[in-house]
Amino acid sequence: MKQTILVTGGTGFIGSHTTVELMEAGYDVVIVDNLSNSKIEVLDGIEKITGVRPAFEQVDCCNLEALEQVFRKYPAINGIIHFAASKAVGESVEKPLLYYRNNINSLVNLLELMPKYEVKGIIFSSSCTVYGQPSPENLPVTENAPIQKALSPYGNTKQINEEIIQDYIHSGAPIKSVILRYFNPIGAHPSALIGELPLGVPMNLIPFVTQTAIGIRKELKVFGNDYNTPDGTCIRDYIYVVDLAKAHVAAMTRVLETESDAVEIFNIGTGRGLSTLEVVEGFEKATGVKLNWSYAPRREGDIEKVWGNVDKANKVLGWKADTPIEDVLASAWKWQVRLRDEGVM
Repeated sequence: MKQTILVTGGTGFIGSHTTVELMEAGYDVVIVDNLSNSKIEVLDGIEKITGVRPAFEQVDCCNLEALEQVFRKYPAINGIIHFAASKAVGESVEKPLLYYRNNINSLVNLLELMPKYEVKGIIFSSSCTVYGQPSPENLPVTENAPIQKALSPYGNTKQINEEIIQDYIHSGAPIKSVILRYFNPIGAHPSALIGELPLGVPMNLIPFVTQTAIGIRKELKVFGNDYNTPDGTCIRDYIYVVDLAKAHVAAMTRVLETESDAVEIFNIGTGRGLSTLEVVEGFEKATGVKLNWSYAPRREGDIEKVWGNVDKANKVLGWKADTPIEDVLASAWKWQVRLRDEGVM
């Protein structure tokens, strides 16, 4: 019998790609999403790729009563992958209570319901933001690097949620968890049927790049060219969203089917840093499209450089991010072109 996985935030960018990989790995999926930052049409893309439409419930995870109804309706749920969260760093500074309410209450509700409905494990979507700006001796950053004081309420919710999971399991809760700290997810499914769909002005580099390339944005601003990096621009670990999605499948298999520790933490990235300038030049090379871009002053709160040591995930999960960056950037462009052709943006 197929195992059933609940994916919260499953119509979002990472959630939709993970849903596809779960279904293609033989799992049944139930998506819970309140559609506050995504669109119901994403289900059409998932169905076209997999041939199956996942079960969908429009529910806010902060609503305990509504969330419990989902577990009653789908009693076979074995595991949870929890993506549902508010995620804009700048907005979190302006609306901290919104972020603490959304991001913490949703997790607490899920954890509370898991033993009651005999759900074995939860994969938590965490972030490399918990490392802040690692000191030079801690680059590439490992899972044992010091946790730094968060630079935003968003980042703080990730740290707090990691602690909640560990405290709950330490208290004797009969569940397991894998915490995935991932770096910068980019790209789109090779089919171009699902991808990143930011509402409003993109906060992330790649959607801004593709929207500039297609003419939606007039110019791409590269914030800062005087950082202590080879070309003066910030360095990040950019991971293909499909590779990231596959890491969640590997983590879920480990939680449900092996005698692993009750709580495990993995970095999910490529293990290599790329500068903003390298990404811009890489996009032009991968697509043949010239970008209109210029340098702008540094942006407050931006970390200079961070990339991950992913040896643990490679070894323990048997997973590796190996899609060439050119293919990843080309996939993002293919998705943007499809959005234009369909009149979405």
